[in-house]
Amino acid sequence: MFDLFRKPSGAPEAKASAVGPLTAGGVGRMAAMQGTNQPRWTARDTVSLTRAGFQGNPVGFRVVRLISEAAAALPLVLQDCERRYEQHPLLALLRRPNPAQGRAEFLEALYAQLLLSGNAYVEAVAAAEGGVPGELHVLRSDRMSVVPGADGWPAAYDYAVSGRKHRFYMAEGAAPICHVRAYHPLDDHYGLSPIEAAASALDVHNSASRWSKALLDNAARPSGAIVFKGDDGAGTMSNEQFERLQSEMETHHQGARNAGRPMLLEGGLDWKPMGFSPSDMEFHKTKEAAAREIALAFGVPPMLLGIPGDATYANYAEANRAFFRLTVLPLAGKVAESLSHWLSGFAGVDLALKPDLDQVPALSVERDQQWQRVLGAGFLSDAEKRAMLGLPPVADGA
Repeated sequence: MFDLFRKPSGAPEAKASAVGPLTAGGVGRMAAMQGTNQPRWTARDTVSLTRAGFQGNPVGFRVVRLISEAAAALPLVLQDCERRYEQHPLLALLRRPNPAQGRAEFLEALYAQLLLSGNAYVEAVAAAEGGVPGELHVLRSDRMSVVPGADGWPAAYDYAVSGRKHRFYMAEGAAPICHVRAYHPLDDHYGLSPIEAAASALDVHNSASRWSKALLDNAARPSGAIVFKGDDGAGTMSNEQFERLQSEMETHHQGARNAGRPMLLEGGLDWKPMGFSPSDMEFHKTKEAAAREIALAFGVPPMLLGIPGDATYANYAEANRAFFRLTVLPLAGKVAESLSHWLSGFAGVDLALKPDLDQVPALSVERDQQWQRVLGAGFLSDAEKRAMLGLPPVADGA
């Protein structure tokens, strides 16, 4: 095992993630290391919630993919107090964070980790000559744990897989780990994920899906009743008769492939079908309400998911614009600000990385209106107009 931590001799050292040896060789999943509260249904740890709310729920899967893909597709601009950069080592790094991932895949993994666990961790692999990192890697949040220092703030981070552990020591300036976390009112070190807030709705939705599956397995309708009445008026069957009837029902009349198959009854047997009860009909509405609650927790308009019963927005375009303005842009701005502050420690200068709102198609109507208002303000100078639009100042005569 110790050979995994030895550096190869006779070859130049290459950039590689410090946790690469831990995950090499197909190491399996590990239980989450954060979150100890146990609700009444699904355990509120990262692995359990991810399996129940993302891998096992179509609404949770879609909202996470929808947000992460939309946020990852936002164009990013890099600027300082003087100018906006068209070419910069940090922009080149974000275009190709590591040999296995491009910009979109890297950012999508980062946003998905933040949505599923409330925490996102990025590892920087420092270049041999110093300066900006050589590679960036998104680490699984369920494998990461905070090591508090004497003052209570994180002094290091432990990344553990199957009993093996690597510790990242935090340093001033160029820290090896960037920790982005969602707000949690009751935790000093870990964030609160939307999927945890929607855990009850996810369990209701999953239970409703299992109920529907069981209904389909029983000929896609509620069960009926077989009434037996003997020649002497008695309603009791012998054990042999009961077992034979049960065997024939399981063999010839249960399952989706036997749906609609006629039933042949004999010997005083009568079939009494049962219709949907009012509670059965309300069950479908309960599933739709749970789906709306899941979408609400993540900030996705139900109209974008095709969930019926939502009349919040007049049309799809308005719902899409609200989705970007209220959900995607705040999330992307939070992550971009954290990354720019962290990467500025490597570059040695204060840089700002933020989404370029002028290139977001969903906000084109708002952008045109804002530009018209600013251009029509004759009492403002060009420098003031640029500042209002979020643009850096230009040199005189430019």
